Amino acid sequence: MSDQTRARTPRLRAALAVAAVTGLGATALTALPAAAAGEAVTVQYRQSATGSDQVEPWLKVVNTGTTGVPLSQVKVRYYFKADAGASYTYACSWAVKGCANVTGTFGTLAHPTATADRYLEVGFTAGAGTLAPGADTGDLQLRFHRSNWQPLNQSDDYSFGPAQTAYANWAKVTATVGGVPVWGTAPAGNDPTPTPTPTDPTTPPPDGAALFDDFNYTGHTDPAIGNHGWSVRSNSGGPGVPGATWAPENVTFAKEGTNSIMNLRSSTAGTGESTRHTEVLTKATKFKNGTYAARVRFSDAPVSGPDGDRVVQTFFTINDLKAPMADDYAEYDFEYLPNGGWGEPANILYTTSWETYRPDPWEAVNQHSEVRASYAGWHDLVLTIDDNSIVYYVDGQEFGRHDARYLPERPMSINFNQWLIDLAGQTLTTPRSYDQKVDYVLHVKDQVLTPAQVAAKVAAYRSAGTAFVDTVPAP
Repeated sequence: MSDQTRARTPRLRAALAVAAVTGLGATALTALPAAAAGEAVTVQYRQSATGSDQVEPWLKVVNTGTTGVPLSQVKVRYYFKADAGASYTYACSWAVKGCANVTGTFGTLAHPTATADRYLEVGFTAGAGTLAPGADTGDLQLRFHRSNWQPLNQSDDYSFGPAQTAYANWAKVTATVGGVPVWGTAPAGNDPTPTPTPTDPTTPPPDGAALFDDFNYTGHTDPAIGNHGWSVRSNSGGPGVPGATWAPENVTFAKEGTNSIMNLRSSTAGTGESTRHTEVLTKATKFKNGTYAARVRFSDAPVSGPDGDRVVQTFFTINDLKAPMADDYAEYDFEYLPNGGWGEPANILYTTSWETYRPDPWEAVNQHSEVRASYAGWHDLVLTIDDNSIVYYVDGQEFGRHDARYLPERPMSINFNQWLIDLAGQTLTTPRSYDQKVDYVLHVKDQVLTPAQVAAKVAAYRSAGTAFVDTVPAP
């Protein structure tokens, strides 16, 4: 992130409030056929309380088949009608399988109805294990609320059952195993369909204006960095720890195998004066619609010293906020928090699309998706922006899809940075440092590429020996 978004702590609150409001009852519907011989699950649901500030869908997944079901293959969708202009935040209050093994992301329905235009998709990491025949997951005590904690209305939500105060089969939520529908009935016109055999094009698209950089430099003082349009930040200011320095010498380059890797190292000894943040960004704000991609290595643990700092590791695009709540502001983020922060207790990956904000008093207009899980290691991050939507992908899989109201009005810069939210996560004065690595960055102007096409285009550049190209015109 940059200065424009340093005051973000209030956007995600740790506060818990009990929720659920009165609404219309629903009768159970018939489950869909099983995914394959022996694979079948049902979903049980209860609403936990009444209220108007958050939704609490408590769920259990039950294996009613004859073979074990890897929970990492199971997805459950809870459908609801969004309040006008609202963005939502998901949380897991408690789960038998462990909240760290339960994920929640929001999606938009292709065919909105009077009772549903969004859904919460609940999934599981590999750590949740396999569900044996006849077994259930135990409680999944989930909740979500408007990101600004404004009141919400559940009474018109498709999946809400106000009278469902004890667990029972509930077919107004749907479940898939390996992408194949196995349970429930979706809102009209939105039936889940089996995941097809991948047919995404893998050949690079036609040539067009593009930026590609393999980060093949000797160090932060290499003149080629500036000649290629990059700035290694050294000026003071936010975001993050007050008094911290943005240290260009902490941006280094080295070979890992056949690829050149950029490394951003951030460090602290528990004081603002000892804290070193890192950022690399394009000097030009000339990037708007099209495809953005980078291969980034996130890390959960420091390379030295004690763990626990609230670190933010990022890949994002942004332009400047000309005035509080200016409607031509734009920002699109991948943000990984290995040790939590902003009210989150543990690792979480966010993708966020910003319309605007006001720093004081804090007010934000954005839409975000998140998964509470470890993302340590290398990941392929892809963001596409066209005239209809913003879509985020992680490792070839759709991670979040955000609405047209968040589309950019002005061009942006491309940025990577690593910084500490505060010094409260680890209070020792022992020196410690954290690394974020970047393999490459790609932007293709005005073309929406699939993740497979991104991989093919990068491979084509490397096969041709092209370490850098920038044909994106100035705005």
